[in-house]
Amino acid sequence: MALVKPFRALRYDPERAGPLAGVVAPPHDVVRPGQRELLHEASPYNAIRLTRPDDPAEAGRLFQSWVDEGVLVRETEPAVWILEETYTGPDGAERTRRSLVARVRMSRYGEGEVFPHERTFRRQKQVRLELLRATRTKLSPVFFLHEGSTPGDPRGAPDLEVAFDGVTSRLWRVTDQAAVKAALGAVRGPLIIADGHHRYETALRFHEEEGTEETAYVFGVLVAHDDPGLEIFPTHRLSGAPVPEPNGRFRLTELGGGAADALARLRELPRDRPAFVLLRPSGATLAESEPVADGPAGELDTAVLDGLGLDDVRFTPSAEEAEHAVASGEAAAAFLVRAPTVAQVEAVALAGETMPQKSTYFFPKLTSGLLFAPFDE
Repeated sequence: MALVKPFRALRYDPERAGPLAGVVAPPHDVVRPGQRELLHEASPYNAIRLTRPDDPAEAGRLFQSWVDEGVLVRETEPAVWILEETYTGPDGAERTRRSLVARVRMSRYGEGEVFPHERTFRRQKQVRLELLRATRTKLSPVFFLHEGSTPGDPRGAPDLEVAFDGVTSRLWRVTDQAAVKAALGAVRGPLIIADGHHRYETALRFHEEEGTEETAYVFGVLVAHDDPGLEIFPTHRLSGAPVPEPNGRFRLTELGGGAADALARLRELPRDRPAFVLLRPSGATLAESEPVADGPAGELDTAVLDGLGLDDVRFTPSAEEAEHAVASGEAAAAFLVRAPTVAQVEAVALAGETMPQKSTYFFPKLTSGLLFAPFDE
């Protein structure tokens, strides 16, 4: 059975729905406070009404009405899509990430080609399952890493293009059978879920309920592990409670300068050992562990922080924000970490291990509303 397949996408008709910029949305789990209301105001057809509704049953009725009214239209032939996302990352550098959009064959973890790298939470999956039952459509894609190659340069103007939340997304439809075969052939397993673990596990649960070939595939965006635009950013920790002095297993070095200088020192350390920078009002301390030999997950900076039992923790991808929070008294301390490398993410997943919560920050998040994938292929 094929690991990846083309599909007949469902998408907005701009003649009925208006410009794409008014109807797309972030993934449901990264909507900022107040953003949901702004997206509701942007358009009566904004995708947020489907992906993050007050009631899944109402989302199902709304979705069907948009189909009936022609707000959402179905492609007439199967296709894969090339997606390009141009963005400026938290580090200030501009990059372009290119991927393939297709259907991906699901399997239980460890029984096929798909592997997770993070833990999931039961409550979130239950809500998403109710939404799948109501809409019978994969509303948002799962972000996969694969061992194959990046799609080649697409030709001509994109079929869809939108700038949203600082990311410009462009999509090219590929329907020529030879081109589709070549694009799918460039995807190589195993596949690592980079983002969308809850969406994947929910879709697998839905398939186990239905048991049909149509529900056996999930809506996926596939990025080659060596794509030049693929980047993982760190997620730093802020603690609202006083933290004890690191000792015991850590070698401590007091640092001068600010967060940027401290991060530069942290990045110079070998990746076979966990380390972090502790920021307090009194200054910055570099804490370096000895090399570990208890599996790839143990080498992560977040792994040692997970073992410190921090209280009142929140997260930020910005070292500058973390530094400001400590200086202003909003946080008692901050812990700056290095992002895992793609190789570390793959090693953890293939070893059957999982990372601590918020260990990876794949940026940008995939925009919702560009395409939808009904469960009727």
